[in-house]
Amino acid sequence: MLSKTSIKSQLIIQLVVASAALIVIFSVLLYNYIKITIYEDLSNDLLRETEIAKKNFYQNISFKYPFSALNLKKKVGSIKFNVVVRPGKGKKYYFEQAVIGKKTYLILYYPLNPKKATFLMASKDITDTEKIFNRILRAIIMANIMILGFIVFYSLFLTQNILSPITLLTDKLAKMNENFLRHIDIKSLPDEFIPLGESINKLIDRILTFIKYQKELFIGIAHELKTPLAVMKTKNQVTLIKKREPEKYIEVLKLHNQTINEMNNMISQILEIGRQEGAQFENPVELDIIEFLKERANNFKMLARGEGKDIVTDFKPEKYCLLIQKTLLIHILQNFVQNAIKFTPENKKITIKSYPKENGLMIEVIDEGIGIDEKQDLFAPFKRIGNKSGAGLGLFLAKSAADAIGAKIGIKNRTDGQSGAVAYLFIPSSSQCPSNIKN
Repeated sequence: MLSKTSIKSQLIIQLVVASAALIVIFSVLLYNYIKITIYEDLSNDLLRETEIAKKNFYQNISFKYPFSALNLKKKVGSIKFNVVVRPGKGKKYYFEQAVIGKKTYLILYYPLNPKKATFLMASKDITDTEKIFNRILRAIIMANIMILGFIVFYSLFLTQNILSPITLLTDKLAKMNENFLRHIDIKSLPDEFIPLGESINKLIDRILTFIKYQKELFIGIAHELKTPLAVMKTKNQVTLIKKREPEKYIEVLKLHNQTINEMNNMISQILEIGRQEGAQFENPVELDIIEFLKERANNFKMLARGEGKDIVTDFKPEKYCLLIQKTLLIHILQNFVQNAIKFTPENKKITIKSYPKENGLMIEVIDEGIGIDEKQDLFAPFKRIGNKSGAGLGLFLAKSAADAIGAKIGIKNRTDGQSGAVAYLFIPSSSQCPSNIKN
């Protein structure tokens, strides 16, 4: 049984109702056209016979005597003629239809003497014609019932064919799991379903990427935590082999504290992953991205000046409204700027800029550091650049946040002849505020 919210049931009902309405309208028009055409022919024949009868029988009638005393009744073929008085009926002929007994008659009143209100009444038995009309009406009703039955059957067949791609997609998705994620063959789909198939394939790509990163993350966590623990244990064992001066024990303890601090920092980054995954379910809000960048840039300037560096800005256009998850955007920008500050030498500057690009907005953070090796996957978890400290999870988190908001990020070397890297974030126009798009 189909539910009221079923697309299939709604489509069947709409097809049947629309087709039934069209058939009924067509049938009514056809029946009335046939009836009017036949009645028009009958009326014209009766009028013609009446005009002939008037010339032949009633041209010189005297109206001085009561009509009952006159033998005025005539019959020509199936048409009966008589003279009647009908006061107040005007000077033009007119038709009426009457049922007498079980027979139906078409009656024409043709004026003879307007002053006396006399009319020549011509009546013709049209009972057989009425029976024909009834047969035609029954035939049309039976044909409509048969056609409606065919329409219902065809609607079921048509909706089944229309919805078969959705059924196919549903079956394929139901069979998918972590170990069996495959792209859907969109070539076998109708043109109307290709965008849906492409969207599902993109979602599968994101799931595969997420699973890949999760696996790398777990392996990396185990490795990153196991290695310092093993080093600490080895140092403890070596230290306990024989007695040493207090200074040696203090030195080992300091090294242990340093390692513990690094592990705490790494655990904080791992916890940040959990918080960021929660932020992915945050409701998007309308945000003037230019105003937002200006506010964040002021905070970043204080951070950079504390390390003897400077930040300059170049934001275009003057206003650009986005419907976006603010927390995730902060994660991305903060990571870009912190990395730029980390790799930029003292007395150098970091540039934060934005500008409109085809189909979206581009945000760039440009440093004056040593640049990057573009062959490496810098967004893999625990990927560190150079000898700088850190857990190596910042860019991994930034990439996850960008995927969540439907944006693209990347890092490349500068192409303006200076050393350094450019971290960019491209937000597509699909994230624009609805009000901004209307304008």
